[in-house]
Amino acid sequence: MAKGYNRPAGGQSGMMQQIQRMQQQLAEAQERLAEESVMATAGGGAVKVTMTGDQRCTAVEIAPELLKDTDADMLQYLILTAVNLALDKSRELQQQFMDPLAGGLPF
Repeated sequence: MAKGYNRPAGGQSGMMQQIQRMQQQLAEAQERLAEESVMATAGGGAVKVTMTGDQRCTAVEIAPELLKDTDADMLQYLILTAVNLALDKSRELQQQFMDPLAGGLPF
């Protein structure tokens, strides 16, 4: 008989249970990520962006004094910078939550 075909009975059901556990852990991690948030700022804190761990932007705050002295191009740049920084932080948070689960893959 070819190698690998002499497996003990019940091996597949154990693997299925492990996969189901991992799916449950993944779903729980995704739920926790949706509840976590990160904040990034640009322009010395004049623009603040808050984003969840599942990468949904929940708030953009612009300091009123910034609107008095800043042109539209600069404001757009600061918002874009803050959003991209918040996305980076959100991805880092996501990696912290998901990396331990990936280490348990049965491959």
